[in-house]
Amino acid sequence: MNKATKPKKTGLLIGGSGLIGGAITYYFKTHPDEEIELLAPNSKKLSLRVANDIKQYFKKIKPDFIINTAIAAIDSDPILSFEINYLGALNLAKAAIELGIPYIHFSSSATMPSGTDLSEEDTLPLTPGLANYPKSKLMAELTLRQLKEAEGLDYTIIRLAVVYGKHDHKIQGFHRLFFSIVDQALPCMLTKPDVKHSYSNSKKIAPFIHHILSHRDEFSGQTYNFVDPEPVALSQVILTIRRYLQLKLPKEIYIPYSMAKVFKSALKWTMKKLSIIGIEARMPAELMFLENFYRSQTLSSSKLANSSYGLQQPATTIFTELPAIIEYYLTRWEHLNLISSYNDSFYHPKTLAEEFINNPQELIELVHTKKIDPMYDFCLFPNKDLS
Repeated sequence: MNKATKPKKTGLLIGGSGLIGGAITYYFKTHPDEEIELLAPNSKKLSLRVANDIKQYFKKIKPDFIINTAIAAIDSDPILSFEINYLGALNLAKAAIELGIPYIHFSSSATMPSGTDLSEEDTLPLTPGLANYPKSKLMAELTLRQLKEAEGLDYTIIRLAVVYGKHDHKIQGFHRLFFSIVDQALPCMLTKPDVKHSYSNSKKIAPFIHHILSHRDEFSGQTYNFVDPEPVALSQVILTIRRYLQLKLPKEIYIPYSMAKVFKSALKWTMKKLSIIGIEARMPAELMFLENFYRSQTLSSSKLANSSYGLQQPATTIFTELPAIIEYYLTRWEHLNLISSYNDSFYHPKTLAEEFINNPQELIELVHTKKIDPMYDFCLFPNKDLS
């Protein structure tokens, strides 16, 4: 059977509306030659919290593989964390066993301790004191390994660190930090100069998934740290964003962890008092992991580098992607009226809108001479020779 008539494989993606799931969906939609059709039902059609939803969906759709990128928010209560991050993952794994198909599960560096050059085997002990998010994600990892041994589950765990990329519709994780800088809500440095973390590029993930689906003998039953090769100092990321936007804050004054904890406690107390008088306010969920701002956590990519996939696009890092990321989120947040206080001397839609209203002739000359290019990222036929 030739390539033109070869039937497509059907994949099921859970969590397609998030940053990671969205990047995976986009990749497979724009790579029709990959012979994979990816279904990404929303939570109304398929809820991980409802076992019957999963059963009924799999009776109707029998996919060739499952990808699970769904997570409960990091500040979710115990029930939601348990049901989505653990029971949901378990139900999907059971379905994969029954259908005899691969299950690609996304996990997090939150399951790992602080430290440098951490391997895939370096995980936290499962204890009652763990926060809901790392506890539920760690439990899922442990159960998937048990299901491999007991019932032959064909799984691969992809463990991510600090994820960056465009098209995250929630302000969370790295983008929460970015938003705080843009909004001038970070007056000083809540970290130490030498603290480093690993980063994961959302655009790099989908090609890896395609590869591991085609090489199950090698990747089945394995966990991989999927991170950029070089860790990055958190202070360097913050100061780079500040310089790019020509902001005055945060000042390069490093707040000790002991003082940061006092600030966190005061903020928590304020939130509680506001709730008493009927004002709903929530502390940023990322402050749950404040100590991580002061402790390095770098993941080893050696196992990935030594695999048949290797390290793809090692030169693409958080710093090479920052200009596009900054432009994308500033545009989005300004359209949502979430920000207004950054330096707008570089290209962005508000500037162009003002030029359109007041100086249309000057604007069109700038476009014609390519001094500004509002469609720099637009190409209908990126791989086609039109000459």
